[in-house]
Order: sequence, then structure tokens, then C-alpha cells
Amino acid sequence: MNNEPIAVLVNNNIDKKTFVSTILSKNNSGTLQKYNNLKGILFSDIAIKNYIEEEYRYDIIKVAKNYNRKLSEFSSGERRKIFLKYCLNQKPDYIIFDSIFDHLDSNSQLELTNTIKQISKKFQIIQLVNRTSDILNFIKHKYQIKDNTFNLHSLKNTHTSYYSNFKNEIPTALKEINYTGNTLVKFSNVCVSYNNRPIVKNINWTVKKGEFWQLVGPNGSGKSTLLSLITGENPKAYGQDIHIFGQKKGSGESIWDLKKRIGYFSTTITELFSCNQTLEHIILSGYFDSVGLYKKPQKMQLDAVEQWLKIINLSTYKNTPFLKLSSGQQRIALIIRALIKQPPLLILDEPLEGLDDENTTLVTQLINLLIDKTEITILYVSHRTEQRLLPTTIFQLTPSQSGSLGKIIKNNIVSKS
Repeated sequence: MNNEPIAVLVNNNIDKKTFVSTILSKNNSGTLQKYNNLKGILFSDIAIKNYIEEEYRYDIIKVAKNYNRKLSEFSSGERRKIFLKYCLNQKPDYIIFDSIFDHLDSNSQLELTNTIKQISKKFQIIQLVNRTSDILNFIKHKYQIKDNTFNLHSLKNTHTSYYSNFKNEIPTALKEINYTGNTLVKFSNVCVSYNNRPIVKNINWTVKKGEFWQLVGPNGSGKSTLLSLITGENPKAYGQDIHIFGQKKGSGESIWDLKKRIGYFSTTITELFSCNQTLEHIILSGYFDSVGLYKKPQKMQLDAVEQWLKIINLSTYKNTPFLKLSSGQQRIALIIRALIKQPPLLILDEPLEGLDDENTTLVTQLINLLIDKTEITILYVSHRTEQRLLPTTIFQLTPSQSGSLGKIIKNNIVSKS
């Protein structure tokens, strides 16, 4: 193997944080033993977050000294580039790249791949992935970890098929959330700017009952802005011609009325659940639209969560504190939390990000079953093209100097927003 780059497949049941710490602490055995005498550094979103927190806590500038700015003051794309330069300047013997494609659009992924390929000529590279398809194409030495002993096993089959526990059925909703209208979301010539910088321009978009939409666009194109206008978390919605569940924004609707009718998941929502409640309690909180469980659940709700835990293979973790679950397990749990009440509108923002191949299969099958068996409208956001997911309609954002423009793609027919 010498100094050639290696890739390690890590499934969602592995304690990846401890695995990374073990490598960097120079306490390795077997294949990784050679790193015990070498200096390493971690490049990941978690590492960037830790540096941001350190700079904030001690009011220092550590990473971007040449810019005399804290890392938090840069955009997410700029942070990655600046932090990568910082990592290289530390002159490590090896760099661990963990989940490098999270949050990145296809052009950014290609740019980062080419950058890492050039870096691999001077530095030893360890790439950690959750999905085999994310392994960089120039890496020949591939391994997998099967348990928390962290022993590396050769990864020979990179096209493994997985089958979820679904038997073409899902637990029924305990209570129907009434909405008699056919149109859930309607944007009419919506424009949003921040500090005189246009984000989106003249967005016209109508989402109806039972539809399956995918929202796409490059980083910074305004996808998160549109979602926040729907969920009620963005004050920019007021004064705009926006109707949610038939009611115009600013006409006296309650944020709690919206929450009852919307199930929402994003990878960033994990950060809100810092309370040390159990896995069961976190999923149950979906019935109450709360961050954690603070009301006594009914027996029917407890039984429903039990059914879902069996489906997602997490029954044995029922009483495990949420914060002690792996990041992948946490994300699966929060997806179930978002849909457990089977709301009229389900928003899934990068639901497959951070999931391994097996859990990706489970979630994609779940989404398809919801479309097939219920009248739930699904709004799905992802940079990936998943062959097993077939949205009926795509809303595409394309940046321009005057703000991102939208167009609707349906059955290969394109119409301007």
C-alpha cells in the first residue's frame, strides 16, 4: 500500500468519532499501525465547527489569520477552502477527509475531488465514507469497518444490495391532520434580498396535495430561503404573496398551526436536540412538534413508535440517550420523527446525507411508500440524483445577478417560474 491513498467505508452503527480519535491519538493496530509515528489532521464539517466554536469561546483568530477574520465570518464554501489551506499549512504526514461531499453541489464536488487528487501526490490521504459511491475514483485501496473494534477489512464488493424491513406497508397515522384544500404552497412573484443582496427573484411555485417535488440548485442559490418561507421561520415572508395551506402569510396564522401540518427534517436540526432524552422520547416528540418530549404520550403513540423502531432496526436502542447514538442513527430517528404524525406536507432537506448504503435503501423505500400509500406531499431537497427516487416534478433554482430564478421541470418539459 505504501503511501497511496486509502478509503474506509464506515456504516451508521460505527462510533466514527472514536475511530477518528483513535487514528489521531497514534494508538492504532493492524493496517493503521503505520500512522502511529505520523502527524495527522482531520478535514470535516465537524472539525470546522469545532474550530469556529474555539475561536468564539476564546475570541481568537486561529485559522484565517491572513484574512484577520474568524472562520464563522466566511460562507460555508469559503470556510472549506480556507480550512483546507490551514490543514495543509500544518504540514501533516496524512489528512483524514471525512464525508467530504456533504452539502456540496455537483460542481463543488468535482472541484474538491480534483483538489484532493493533487493533494494526494504530497500527503497521505485517508478518506472516510458512508456510501461506496462516494469513494474517490482514484483510490485503489478500499476497506470497511464492521464493528467498533475498528479492524479494517478489505472492501471487495462495492455494489452490495440492501433490503429494508418494509413489507410494502407503513404504520397508519393515529390521527388525520385535516386540510381540505388542494393547494398547500403557492408563491406568486416572490423576491427576497438580504442587505441589498438579491437571493431569489420572481418565484412562482404551486405545490399541491400528493405531489412529490425535488428542490434543486447550486450552493447559495436560495433553497434554504424558500424552505424557511414555507415553514414560517423567515420574516421575509411577510408582505409577499405567499399562501401556505390556503392562508396568506401575515393574515394571522399561528406558527403552531403550521407546525401541526408540516413535518420537517434537515441535517442541521440534529444540533437542536442537545437534551439527553432517549431515542424513544425524541421520536415521540414529533407528535407534539417540540424539541424533546415534555408531555405524557398516549399508549397508541408509544405503540406506533415501537413499530417504527422495529422498521428502522433500532429497537435495541429504544432507551439509549439520543446523544450517544451515532450521527447516522440520529438522522434516521429524526426522519421518523418528522413523518410520524403523517402530516399533509413533509419537507426532507438532504435526508440521505450522512446515511450508509443500508439506511439509504431504507429511507428511499420509505419515501416511495409514502408517495404510493398516502396523500402526503413531499418536498425533497438533495444535490444527489438517486436512481431509486423519482420525483414527479423538479423546481430548479438558477443563480443570476438579480437573484436566483426558478423553473419547473416535469416530464422533461421545462417551464419558466
